[in-house]
Amino acid sequence: MAENTHADVKKLTFETAIEELESIVKRLEDGKVPLEESVAIYERGEALKRRCDELLRQAEARVDKITTDSTGKAIGTEPLDVQ
Repeated sequence: MAENTHADVKKLTFETAIEELESIVKRLEDGKVPLEESVAIYERGEALKRRCDELLRQAEARVDKITTDSTGKAIGTEPLDVQ
């Protein structure tokens, strides 16, 4: 995926944000990026990481655990404790 440093991070989907973040990590690991650009893309990477964390927290909040009776039959749901 081509890096789009102009896209608003707050509007990116999880998949798009993680793809761009992976691209940034690869570029930084290659070590062929000028210092000033490295700092700029590192900052973008931090914003992308925060966006991914936010989207994961939102998804976790929507996940419910299925509750069952003694026979294993589903009887309802309750919030999933992901700690």
